[in-house]
Amino acid sequence: ERLPKPDKGKMRFHKIANVNKALDFICSKGVKLVSIGAEEIVDGNVKMTLGMIWTIILRFAIQDISVEETSAKEGLLLWCQRKTAPYRNVNVQNFHISWKDGLALCALIHRHRPDLIDYSKLRKDDPIGNLNTAFEVAEKFLDIPKMLDAEDIVNTPKPDEKAIMTYVSCFYHAFAGAEQAETAANRICKVLAVNQENEKLMEEYEKLASELLEWIRRTIPWLENRVAEQTMRAMQQKLEDFRDYRRVHKPPRVQEKCQLEINFNTLQTKLRLSNRPAFMPSEGKMVSDIANAWKGLEQVEKGYEEWLLTEIRRLERLDHLAEKFKQKCGMHEAWTAGKEELLSQKDYESASLMEIRALMRKHEAFESDLAAHQDRVEQIAAIAQELNELDYHDAATVNARCQGICDQWDNLGTLTQKRRDALERVEKLWETIDQLYLEFAKRAAPFNNWMDGAMEDLQDMFIVHSIEEIQSLITAHDQFKATLPEADKERMATIGIHNEILKIAQTYGIKLSGINPYTNLSQQDINNKWDTVKHLVPLRDQMLQEEVARQQANERLRRQFAAQANIIGPWIQTKMEEISHVSVDIAGSLEEQMNSLKQYEQNIINYKSNIDKLEGDHQLSQESLIFDNKHTNYSMEHVRVGWEQLLTTIARTINEVENQILTRDAKGISQEQLNEFRASFNHFDRKRNGMMDPDDFRACLISMGYDLGEVEFARIMTLVDPNNTGVVTFQAFIDFMTRETAETDTAEQVMASFKILASDKNYITVDELRRELPPEQAEYCISRMTRYVGPDAPTGALDYISFSSALYGESDL
Repeated sequence: ERLPKPDKGKMRFHKIANVNKALDFICSKGVKLVSIGAEEIVDGNVKMTLGMIWTIILRFAIQDISVEETSAKEGLLLWCQRKTAPYRNVNVQNFHISWKDGLALCALIHRHRPDLIDYSKLRKDDPIGNLNTAFEVAEKFLDIPKMLDAEDIVNTPKPDEKAIMTYVSCFYHAFAGAEQAETAANRICKVLAVNQENEKLMEEYEKLASELLEWIRRTIPWLENRVAEQTMRAMQQKLEDFRDYRRVHKPPRVQEKCQLEINFNTLQTKLRLSNRPAFMPSEGKMVSDIANAWKGLEQVEKGYEEWLLTEIRRLERLDHLAEKFKQKCGMHEAWTAGKEELLSQKDYESASLMEIRALMRKHEAFESDLAAHQDRVEQIAAIAQELNELDYHDAATVNARCQGICDQWDNLGTLTQKRRDALERVEKLWETIDQLYLEFAKRAAPFNNWMDGAMEDLQDMFIVHSIEEIQSLITAHDQFKATLPEADKERMATIGIHNEILKIAQTYGIKLSGINPYTNLSQQDINNKWDTVKHLVPLRDQMLQEEVARQQANERLRRQFAAQANIIGPWIQTKMEEISHVSVDIAGSLEEQMNSLKQYEQNIINYKSNIDKLEGDHQLSQESLIFDNKHTNYSMEHVRVGWEQLLTTIARTINEVENQILTRDAKGISQEQLNEFRASFNHFDRKRNGMMDPDDFRACLISMGYDLGEVEFARIMTLVDPNNTGVVTFQAFIDFMTRETAETDTAEQVMASFKILASDKNYITVDELRRELPPEQAEYCISRMTRYVGPDAPTGALDYISFSSALYGESDL
């Protein structure tokens, strides 16, 4: 810049006037001169003159140096630290002792001009040599005058800070052109870091999705296997395995599925914010594919549990029927033992007339008894048929035993008819009948059969599922006990006939054989069975009361489960509704929203112990074979599904707020802007569900100053609703409001940065990349850049233009 012409005189006032012209120029550059006057300088005041020189150096050589908005001195120091950071034995902390060994000055020169100094040959124990090397190279090749003396610096405990700072500033100005390259390198590093992070997230998503889909693929065939086991124990083991699956194996997969959706949303947000195309997972691994696979798993899972419980009920019924079948068969086979041999006798051929008549009456009593047993045979056949229909595993044995009983019964009928025919042929020989024996036989047989039936009923096994059912059995048992006095009268009457026979025999001196010719039943037989019946009655009472206690315990379990379920079910529903409104209704910053949602999440996690307790009660109910509960509409399945949905919803909501924070910070949106956007969105969110209809969205834009035609509005809708769902979410709204004005990196900006590093060439070399970029990001570029093809390209030249375009193009994954 031109200064006023100096006065040509040699007198003192001429000199003072000229010095004042220089001082005025310095003042015009914003330098405040304190206590410095032209007279002192003209008079040769050394202190004032040196102070003036330092003021000029500070203003015109140092003051404009600024790195990252620091002061001049700090900025120059930060520049020196960055440039010398990679060099061994160099640690710049100040402008005095850090420069005594000369290595810092040599490192500055080598960093920018490695051709001028061989840094590897320098020694820390040769400070004089190092300093002189730096001074000479700087003066010869960089036009930096030798301002300092090596011996003064080395032999001083603390070299002069202003002198070294002045000398170092010359290097900053000499290498200022390289700063442009550093800025370009920083931009490239930033872009590459974004790409590397996004690629890592894509790989993690693919791996997590593959593992989850593989687990679902392996699990579904196990749940689809509906081959029933033959025993109750084996089926209960299947139920226990299923409980382990629900308690242990499935919950971590629920969390993985939720985490996968969160990772996908976060990745898409980062890609959108960095101006990259959306991530498209491999075929079959979309979030929707995973959701469909999960839905299929839960459908199969629900059917599997229903099938298990149905099979357990069926096996329980089968075990009961099989035991009842064995009991009835045992009683029938005991009764028929020896009957075929008895009916096959031909004792009537050598019998007397009295004996023939006795045999005939005895046979009539047997036929009466035979008819009474017909009902039991039919019951046995009916039970066998039911066991076959219910697919009993040992049906072959049941059928064989049933067939044997039926064949024997048919044979007994045939033999009975043959014996009757034989006896009737000689019936005309029967003239005397012992009425008392016959009456005893006729009364004793049905009474004995009644007692057999009573014993069978008193020992009959039963299976009930409610207090009402057991109460019905108790009522029937009480009705049976009410008939006992009448039965005792019948017993006494039958015994009275026997006593009358004894009385007549004693009166008329008849010698009795002691055997009733018409029946095998004796007075002792009747009394013994009657005693057995009276013994079984209290045992039956005890068995029924024990079952009452068991059913009461089951009812307590039902009420205990219902009391908890009726609290937990509405609690989950309430939390779902609160979370759906919290991100829209809550006031304050996103961080405050996040804190509120985290508190919700912690409350939900703390509530898990209630779910676990309900699971425990549910397991107790199943172990007690309780399959219904009239006290609640909430099943364990309802609670499980609601709980899993609640966990997933709170995690998604937190992720949406995280993405909003990510958007705000990446786009440089202030909290006030974000609050304004949110207030506008909430005003037009008519349904309070976190979404706007297209008409509401148009009204919102108009309220914010947009002049919208149909074509422009259609273009905006393709941005905020690319999948044409018919609604605009809050995240899409925020993205649109920031995308229009925010500054983003582009492929052209990255190309321009590489061009600076390459010194305006259309290609870049491996050495240039390794010199200008950090090692990790330099190798990232080298491994991905293609070879540059052109007439001016040296060996190993790389194409940074196609690489920059690829950064913003389709992903390889």
